[in-house]
Amino acid sequence: MRTVSFEPHDHSRCIATTLETVAVLCIDKGLQFTPVRRRVLEILLEEHRAWGAYEILDRLREDGLGSQPPVAYRALDFLVKHSFAHRIERLNAFIACSHPGTDHAPLFMICRKCETVAEASAELHRGQLNDTARAAGFQIEGSIIEAEGVCPKCQGPVSQ
Repeated sequence: MRTVSFEPHDHSRCIATTLETVAVLCIDKGLQFTPVRRRVLEILLEEHRAWGAYEILDRLREDGLGSQPPVAYRALDFLVKHSFAHRIERLNAFIACSHPGTDHAPLFMICRKCETVAEASAELHRGQLNDTARAAGFQIEGSIIEAEGVCPKCQGPVSQ
């Protein structure tokens, strides 16, 4: 799995591909991908950054799709429950999943300057974490790794 958002890519294609993938997954799983759920995912995909629930609610209100917090929270709950989005605990915010429909352990790299969030696979660390947990008699049911730092853009040119 590759990291997205820190590397140059066709963002409009990124959005379209993710929306199409989620729509197909919903059909396959018999899930309702309602207009509000779709719009919330579109909002999350607009930028590679985490969005707060009230920011999303403001956008839904502008679009005439609801003005009460439960509207946003229900859509976010659906997206997170089905791994179409993730909750970034550190920021108390949400981001679209870069790899919907795949079983993966996400690793989030959060730029403390511009708040860009990149999702990568934490599969390399998952084995070590499972080994440590197993040695302690603990069974891991899920994990999300969040790392804070500075993205390449905010670091500026690298001196040699």
